[in-house]
Amino acid sequence: MENKEIHSPWLILLTVMVGTLLIGLDRTVVNLGVPKIMSEFGITVTTAGWIATAYIISNAVFVPVFGKLGDMLGNRFIYLWSFVAFVIISLVAGISWSVGSLIFFRAIQGLVGAAIYPTAMSLIAKTFREKKARAQALGIWSGSFAASAVIGPLVGGPLIDNFSWRMLFYINFPIGIIGILMVLAFLPEDKPQRREEFDYKGAIVLAVALSSLVLVLDKGQEWGWASLKSFVSYFATVVSGALFYFIEKKTRNPLMDLNFFKNPVFVSALAVTFVSFGGFMGAMFLIPIFVQTFLGYGATETGYLFLPLALTMMIVSPLGAQISSRISPRWPVAIGMFVSTIGFFILSYQLDPLMTGGDFIFPLFLFAAGLGLGMAPLTNAVASSVPPREVGIASGILNLTRNIAGAIGIAFFGTLLTNQINLNVQEISVNTIVNSSSRALENIVPGLIILKAQVTSYGFVFFVASFVMLAGALTALTLRESSKDYSDEDKKETESVFSET
Repeated sequence: MENKEIHSPWLILLTVMVGTLLIGLDRTVVNLGVPKIMSEFGITVTTAGWIATAYIISNAVFVPVFGKLGDMLGNRFIYLWSFVAFVIISLVAGISWSVGSLIFFRAIQGLVGAAIYPTAMSLIAKTFREKKARAQALGIWSGSFAASAVIGPLVGGPLIDNFSWRMLFYINFPIGIIGILMVLAFLPEDKPQRREEFDYKGAIVLAVALSSLVLVLDKGQEWGWASLKSFVSYFATVVSGALFYFIEKKTRNPLMDLNFFKNPVFVSALAVTFVSFGGFMGAMFLIPIFVQTFLGYGATETGYLFLPLALTMMIVSPLGAQISSRISPRWPVAIGMFVSTIGFFILSYQLDPLMTGGDFIFPLFLFAAGLGLGMAPLTNAVASSVPPREVGIASGILNLTRNIAGAIGIAFFGTLLTNQINLNVQEISVNTIVNSSSRALENIVPGLIILKAQVTSYGFVFFVASFVMLAGALTALTLRESSKDYSDEDKKETESVFSET
């Protein structure tokens, strides 16, 4: 039977969505199990932090590498075997016998999982040749990717409360088996059109640069941003980054084509992605902490709170794609970022320890709708701004931007929150002493001062986040459609890449 007769484009889309959703879930859901892991292994918060850090670093480092390998060796090949490896490592991580083994397996998970996103995006771009259909497909796929970040607490909460943190890894097995079978059934073989030498020097130097950068972003607050460890990381990032630039300029077949960054559409899309994902990941980091600390929610209840957020993203993302296929992508992106700005602004003013989970629904709806509206047009802008043979590495750069932006967003908002709490405790304490009588001071509970300082600080952080998203909206106005049409080249390459089985 001919391959093209059984491989429906929409089945291909559904297949890569399974892998993307699984990787996105795994990135966030394990964080919910950290308290249980700490209790079982008897470790500190500092040590437990490496469970997430190991995954983030290895994932960030290898995303552009696998994007390039997918273009060179075939995206289906890289996607399939990375998927198989991810499922196997998930099972092994579930039987970890020490925190050291768990951290090691999380690093391997991040490594093999890094291949899923760029190869999936490349497969979609090569499958859907027509502009409108591609925008719609990328919109649906982007919605599942975004939703995975907030579905994590929804899935992980009940697993932790009713079973064990190890189930967070074991659950990947049945989902992964389904995904692997779908790959074998629905993804056509793609033969790379070019054979070239892999840029090992560039990959190694880039790995050093990204590892140093992500490490200091993740651990900078703990170490101190002006500490010796941080400065060593800064130095390693700058030096290896500069060395990577010179290697790529002289290499015949570079890991990363620096000419991408001369493309105004590509650069604008990355800039908006950087700002929006910095705000998104910062919020996703702080909101669960606030809900569980001040509202007394458990892991399961927190997960249910994020369900409307996930559904909104999945519904709105295809809508954003359809709009961007008819008009310039800057409008849905800019409007989306502005809607998210309003959501953050409302949330910053209504935070109160007496509020309920229902009070979060409307601002989170605005936030999710805005982000969902802009995500697909940004993804499509990147895919459409480069030749089809370069989509893999371009999508790798896009995901790398999201990873780094997320790390910076979490580090920035976390540091801002800590500093603001310390400042507010002092300010509230002084004002209380100055404005209260001696008898009233005797009745003041210190815990109330700290509580007020904390809640006020969260409000301030979300207020700052609203301006971050506003900056994203303004940046989005610079986004343009690609001036070069790759549709003819896309069609020729797609017809030659997908072969019969």
